[in-house]
Amino acid sequence: MSAAVRVRFAPSPTGHLHVGNARIALANFLFARRHGGHFLLRLDDTDRERSRPEFAEAITQDLRWLGLDWDATFRQSDRLDRYRAAAERLRASGRLYPCFESEEELRAKREARLKRGLAPVYDRAMLHLTPAQREAAEAGGKRPYWRFRLSDGAIAWNDLVLGARQVKLGAVSDPVLIRADETPLYTFTSVVDDLAEGITHIIRGEDHITNTGVQIDLLGALGGDPTALGFAHLPLLTDSDGGKLSKRLQSLSLRTLRRDGIEPMALAAYLARLGSSADPEPLPLATLAAHFDLGAFSASAARFDLRQLLALNRRVLHGLAFADVASRLPAGATAPFWQAVRGNLDFLREAEDWWAVVGGEIETPALPEDAAFLALAADQLPPEPWDETIWRRWTDALKDASGRRGRALFHPLRLALTGAEEGPELAALLPLIGRARALARLRAAARVGP
Repeated sequence: MSAAVRVRFAPSPTGHLHVGNARIALANFLFARRHGGHFLLRLDDTDRERSRPEFAEAITQDLRWLGLDWDATFRQSDRLDRYRAAAERLRASGRLYPCFESEEELRAKREARLKRGLAPVYDRAMLHLTPAQREAAEAGGKRPYWRFRLSDGAIAWNDLVLGARQVKLGAVSDPVLIRADETPLYTFTSVVDDLAEGITHIIRGEDHITNTGVQIDLLGALGGDPTALGFAHLPLLTDSDGGKLSKRLQSLSLRTLRRDGIEPMALAAYLARLGSSADPEPLPLATLAAHFDLGAFSASAARFDLRQLLALNRRVLHGLAFADVASRLPAGATAPFWQAVRGNLDFLREAEDWWAVVGGEIETPALPEDAAFLALAADQLPPEPWDETIWRRWTDALKDASGRRGRALFHPLRLALTGAEEGPELAALLPLIGRARALARLRAAARVGP
């Protein structure tokens, strides 16, 4: 494939990024990096009522948290002159025509067509508006909005994910491109920008299939070459039960997942291969990009399973080096501490609890049934210095002195030393806890005086 690949991710800053559009962003990014191309971030912010600067900022923050960068970025609100010029070209060619129907009138037309058993497609009544009729409408205070006159026939393409696809334009209403307040809509601005930026591939969700047919037609009307564009539509995500994920997207925003402790590598690795023939692996973006293949994605819906993401999150944490997480660990945490606890973490924040175990105060449970054994354990605690062999040497001596084996030996020691039923290997934790704390905790669990 040519090194001239250019793709874009084009979110609307009307809310936070969720796993659905993060997956699309990743697909575009990985495709560009795989083919040595360019990845553009475009903010589709021409919706004045819903677009917010705080959402635009949040989008860039979330993408960077995920590990993505881009080669260029711009906001559509800075390109209104370009859209006006393109609209004038379409008016001059007769492809853009003014309309004056109100929402109530359009609703009545749709209902009438449905009652007659017809598709609720716009009837193009305004296409035949005379100059006198337009002048009368404007004199009455109406301002026109503008529709694009679709071509006859069908638009077909070979989708890089879904295979052969087509849209019958006769079954689609002529789209509104310009609102009555003269602001352009997404369908229009996307095509103008894709043409101006030399976009070579458009990768997005399959909910845009019909929109693709319309935009290919519009691209041709603006002088572009539709055959030069590649399209890939990823099937939408469902929940683990196969239901629509849309109802849960707010709870699956990148902001929420980040707050809940999901690692960016885990989320990126999961989304990058979700719905493809490749199993999710805890891999960095560079490796994911090197093997990214749109042809590996299924045409069927992909299930987003939070349990699978959590399992991958654990694998990511268990494989991270101390240098990767040092800045996010409690102050004073060391590499031996990280090596000791990382294999037991579901989320990085849990490291704080284990840091308290090795270096702070814990609530030591009373173990009256094991009091004599714990008192013996305290008495036989070897002097320091300790190394990684202290746990084995101490417990071997306790086996001989107490006659205890297995759970009867190890369980009360774990409870007394950590206050927890389970956790990291005590062979690694005990040297970090140190003799003074270990002795105090054993005596406290046995309720033995100093």
